[in-house]
Amino acid sequence: MQRLIALSLCLITPLGLAACPSWGDKQAQREIAALQHQLSQWDEAYHRNGLAMVDDEIYDQSRARLQNWQRCFPAGSQPQPDPLATAAGPVPHPIRQTGLAKLADEKAVADWIERRENLWIQPKVDGVAVTLVYRDGTLQQAISRGDGRSGQNWTANARRLPAIPPRLAEPAEVILQGELYWRLEQHVQAVHGSAGARGRVAGAMASRQLSADVAAQIGLFVWDWPNGPEAMPTRVEQLAAMGFADSQRFSLPLADLEQARHWREHWYRQPLPFASDGVVLRQGQRPPAERWQAEPHWAAAWKYPLRTAVTEVRAVDFRIGRTGRITPLLQLTPVRLDDRQIRTLSLGSLERWRTLDVRPGDQVAVVLAGHTIPRLDSVVWRSTERPALIAPDPGRYHAHSCWQPTPGCEQQFIARLVWLSGKQGLSLPGVGAGSWQALLDAGLLPDLIAWLALDAATLQQVPGIGAERAGKLAASFALARQKPLGQWLKALGMPGSISLAAEADWGALAARNVAQWQAEPGIGPTRAKHLHAFFQTPELQQLQTKLRAAAVSGF
Repeated sequence: MQRLIALSLCLITPLGLAACPSWGDKQAQREIAALQHQLSQWDEAYHRNGLAMVDDEIYDQSRARLQNWQRCFPAGSQPQPDPLATAAGPVPHPIRQTGLAKLADEKAVADWIERRENLWIQPKVDGVAVTLVYRDGTLQQAISRGDGRSGQNWTANARRLPAIPPRLAEPAEVILQGELYWRLEQHVQAVHGSAGARGRVAGAMASRQLSADVAAQIGLFVWDWPNGPEAMPTRVEQLAAMGFADSQRFSLPLADLEQARHWREHWYRQPLPFASDGVVLRQGQRPPAERWQAEPHWAAAWKYPLRTAVTEVRAVDFRIGRTGRITPLLQLTPVRLDDRQIRTLSLGSLERWRTLDVRPGDQVAVVLAGHTIPRLDSVVWRSTERPALIAPDPGRYHAHSCWQPTPGCEQQFIARLVWLSGKQGLSLPGVGAGSWQALLDAGLLPDLIAWLALDAATLQQVPGIGAERAGKLAASFALARQKPLGQWLKALGMPGSISLAAEADWGALAARNVAQWQAEPGIGPTRAKHLHAFFQTPELQQLQTKLRAAAVSGF
């Protein structure tokens, strides 16, 4: 059922309304064909082998992206193959398994509710769909969803599941449609996501030998009884009496949008015994089963907020930090996750970028680590165009490079200044990256402490700095002269912190050798070498001379 939701042609998502790529016809044909091929591989693995190669959120967004590209370039698009074309199996369903239309937002949910009555709400269990057929009280068939009309014969494995009764007290034919799910203790969807639960169930049911331990981990949520009682309360009550207690426990009357919003939020953030990816809204009464269509009008899904968003890489930038570390940054087509707009993503290291080989035009999956920090989850698929990118040479940048803004050193130099004026340094009020960039652009920063000589009159001549701001900057710069030696050393980038005697000065510290540094409490061999190298840096020794001339204490 999950994958069928992606097939809805009436997706009302931001992807469906996205701007068209600025491609020529030939590139458009290549990109569309590549994405179609990728989707076909995912479909084949999922429907044939029970293997979910990507999360449903990634799949849904990728298919919506394909639909958008085909809308943008209709002339070069080939007919889109049916994603379920390879999913059909040898066993026909006695009653068609339907999919669900996906409601995009609260307005769509409100409109859907407004036009209907006798409504119910259920969690949208994240598992694999199955049809169970009982005749004369005995389980006769278990059929995988397949393409909705026919599927695979899962009867042998179904009979090994404790969640599926081998016999019912009901003598008439009973046809049940539901979701096989992986049992999870105290599972909070907002925290844990789907945890690969669906893939575990799909793999287990497709296996030739299902162990008793694995079978015990699979539960069943019956979401419909096509040939059962018409009234929903009677239906769920009788299902509970037959042993399907989840159906009654998780089927609740629904009055309005406020209730729908409440239960969606509740099931998203409170513990459940299974993974879920949204809620299902249902009319209590539905048409006769023989009239059921692929996408019913009497039921719809309202999915949870995206935990994983697929977006395009617009550019790859390389940021050089204060210590010379090179951090690749992906500039993204803006995407929203958990009410956060994400435009930029750090890859952490140059090595990781080289391993992933992310280029502009690639589609990447973004998640929030700890619900706050965006991170790259995976490269979903790669653009057929691979523009060349030249990364900075890591051999050129290190802890003792770029003390002046020479060509190629501007980034590290600015990073040094931002550290110097920040809370971990001199804590200069009102001085940040923008201030330093303006002074650098004006040619007023030939070295790291040239700003000490700038007065308000000079600062006021800098473009973008008015009289009031110039006065505040001059006051902050004057404040720096009063800072103690220890704070200045941290501002200049001394590794770690050290205990300074009252009489300590630069000269005494610079005279220490590695062994003397290591003799200090809490300083090991590695840090002793770093401290010695710091005080021996020629550029820093030149700055020390200027700081002494500026009457900064300790220099």
